[in-house]
Amino acid sequence: MTHDRLDLVSKLYQPSGWPRVLQAAEGDSSDAPLVVDLDPTTFCDLACPECISGKLLNQGRFTPERLAALAEELVSMSVRAVVLIGGGEPLAHRGTRRVLQILGEAGLAVGVVTNGTMIDKNLDELARYASWVRVSMDAGTSETYGLFRPDRKGRSVFDKVVANMRLLAEAKTGALGYSFLVMTRQEPDGRTVTNHTEVLRAAELAHDIGCDYFETKAMFDEEHHVIQVSESILDSVDTQLAEAARLESDTFQLINSSTLTSLRRHTGPVQPKDYHRCKIAELRTLVTPSGVYICSYHRGNPLARIGDAVTDSLADIWKTSDRGIVDPSRDCRFHCARHRSNLELDGIAEGTGAVPPGEDYDPFI
Repeated sequence: MTHDRLDLVSKLYQPSGWPRVLQAAEGDSSDAPLVVDLDPTTFCDLACPECISGKLLNQGRFTPERLAALAEELVSMSVRAVVLIGGGEPLAHRGTRRVLQILGEAGLAVGVVTNGTMIDKNLDELARYASWVRVSMDAGTSETYGLFRPDRKGRSVFDKVVANMRLLAEAKTGALGYSFLVMTRQEPDGRTVTNHTEVLRAAELAHDIGCDYFETKAMFDEEHHVIQVSESILDSVDTQLAEAARLESDTFQLINSSTLTSLRRHTGPVQPKDYHRCKIAELRTLVTPSGVYICSYHRGNPLARIGDAVTDSLADIWKTSDRGIVDPSRDCRFHCARHRSNLELDGIAEGTGAVPPGEDYDPFI
């Protein structure tokens, strides 16, 4: 049976996570999160002008010893899935390979969001233990990649990343994804640079590399509001995706993120919410060198910080923290990928939810 990897609502109805989902739905504190986003480091080897975490970069990392201990804590807390993400570039930390091993050998699902420049240095662990690896590419050619994803010397490392992805495509046991963020930028001289014309070319390259999926997304601003784009750009992206549909098969998917769907529906940059507690915060959290936060949307926000994983165990932080410090109606008026999941949890509490299915298929709720 094929499942939509972005259907986060359906993922709530999996047997192994159901007890904690019910706890969250009823408004109770969960015993532990089901999914943890983990930033091993805030350092990155690229200098992307549009980086949403730009102001948070290069401000610290876990020691290799603490990072390994954190991985052991996640196992002991019965966390089901961990996403190594950033912040910075997760594969830039020399302790990440050990984390992959600890989590993978304990049977946790592991996702990795990476710029791809260091896949080769972590190839064995990624191939063996990663449930999926998503590479942020945002281009179909080296020239455009250099405009939007330059290294610190302003160079394009596109060819190196593509070569690394080919290595992983040959060796992987999990899925490999090619991520394309549709971007447009006004240069100081008045020129407009954009990558949207390369969606088809990038999808074709993803297919040629041996990726399992190609994902298109819209940009966020620094406050996580979806940046609106012109109808002509949206039409161009849709036309290219329609042509790329010929590439689809049982082994290659085209995926549209909820941000692009939001643009197509003209819902605007604000996503109002009329509930005051994020129940998903009982099921997911973000652990970074600068603190533990309610979620990735609030990375670096001191008002959404619930602890310090550098000095305290995650289990202790979870037992003593108040995950209700964020009020979605006030603090989360941006586009949230888990808004519908929160509404579904309310439905479960009211008895209008779906019946749990009889299989586990994807713990990344």
